[in-house]
Amino acid sequence: MEKVAINSEEDFLYAQVAGRIETQIRQKLLNAGDKLPSVRALSTEQGISISTAYKAYVELENMGMIEARPKSGYYVKFLPARFTKAPEVKPPLEKIAQVSVVEMIAMIYQNMSEDSVLRLSRAAPPLGLIPLAKLNRSMMEAMRKSPSGNSNYENLQGNISLRKQVAKNAFNWGGNITENDVVTTQGCMEALIFCLRAITKPGDTVAIESPTYFGIFNVMLSLDLKVLEIPVDPETGIDIEYLAQAMDKVAIKACLFVPNFSNPVGCRMPDERKRQLVELLASRKIPLIEDDIYGEIYFGKSRPRTCKSFDNEGWVMLCSSVSKSLAPGYRVGWCIPGRFKEQVINIKLMHTISSATPTQAAIAHFFETGRYDLHMRNLRRALHTQCLRYTQAIATHFPEGTKISRPQGGYALWIELNKSINAFELYQAAIAQNISIAPGQIFSTDARFTNFIRISFGIPFDDMVEESFKVLGGLVKSLEEKDRLSVMLYSSPSITPLIKNPLF
Repeated sequence: MEKVAINSEEDFLYAQVAGRIETQIRQKLLNAGDKLPSVRALSTEQGISISTAYKAYVELENMGMIEARPKSGYYVKFLPARFTKAPEVKPPLEKIAQVSVVEMIAMIYQNMSEDSVLRLSRAAPPLGLIPLAKLNRSMMEAMRKSPSGNSNYENLQGNISLRKQVAKNAFNWGGNITENDVVTTQGCMEALIFCLRAITKPGDTVAIESPTYFGIFNVMLSLDLKVLEIPVDPETGIDIEYLAQAMDKVAIKACLFVPNFSNPVGCRMPDERKRQLVELLASRKIPLIEDDIYGEIYFGKSRPRTCKSFDNEGWVMLCSSVSKSLAPGYRVGWCIPGRFKEQVINIKLMHTISSATPTQAAIAHFFETGRYDLHMRNLRRALHTQCLRYTQAIATHFPEGTKISRPQGGYALWIELNKSINAFELYQAAIAQNISIAPGQIFSTDARFTNFIRISFGIPFDDMVEESFKVLGGLVKSLEEKDRLSVMLYSSPSITPLIKNPLF
């Protein structure tokens, strides 16, 4: 078993000091341009060593919060007031929709495999943040421990060691389960599909978030399900009041929500709202499929609770995987389906018989040795830093009036542009510059988010990423100017009748 070093007291102290300074900057107690105490002065004020004080400043500098000026010291750099408004909540049209976005998604992602494209549209851990050597070691050690070399069919419900680790980690989100409550799957998407098939039939209506991950629409289409889109608030998540009213008008068979760091908005539903949601659905006997794939990627001090942690009657079916946190290609996921466990197991039997044995065993070993906990501490720190650096770059290069989400975890920034901007047109202009973004149109079944884009901050911030934001900001400004000129041309009585084929 590999021994994982525990963070020293010094590491703990510098993170605490950096966190307090970050809070002061965000609360505008410290403003852009303010000079910070010297390293020696900070050391004296906080009662810490000079090296700890220096580490705290380096951490804040890496996060883009402060900057070091030669022969002058450290100054506040981050501009939290640049975007004071979050993106607007867009109420859905008053209809149940079932619209395929396959063609647009295929067009957007046809160049995603090209190395020349900067993939700001992909919400997944980059190769540089995946501990490949340790993963490979866990794979080899798991194979060596198995009498069959992990070449046999796995248990129908899933690898027992992996299920034990999932149950053990549930303690962090308030869960009280055993390995018998867990069913493993080939990734989170398969878990969602198994749960949907267990509780719905073709033609049923499922409530989903709006905006939501575009892959959900394809799943609903493949299962011949209708969707009812429920608005998401950037701060509090699902509009529970809207959902309650919708239940009185529409026969909702199930709900599928992402309470922790939803994609693309990145919001975290407060715990009390989670409790209210669970109680509301339980009172109506409506199952909740909880997609918790981003739950481990939090930027705060502790792992957020899940809706499942408030579930006393088994109506919540929690789904997750390591695809966003560790190894997308391993396709290791699981679900905790509550009262619907037997139905899910039967569907798994008909669909795949069993999940892949080697990867399940490897991930179980990775958990057992403590490697996962260490990796997640590093990943969370890196993504938090990247989120702030990306936000700062958008603040610098995008036009005034841009609104941006303030995610507390996950991978995504949800950005609202001027209403004149067509996000798909912006995508086309950006991909011509080898920059891939995700236009808002693919996150809903109607045209509510035509002036929104999603940018993922999984790629470590560097000069190339900085330059890409300069390009994107220029493209947005050009499209705004194009629309302004178009309005001027069409609104002028002396010019409009003369234009038959306008350029704009």
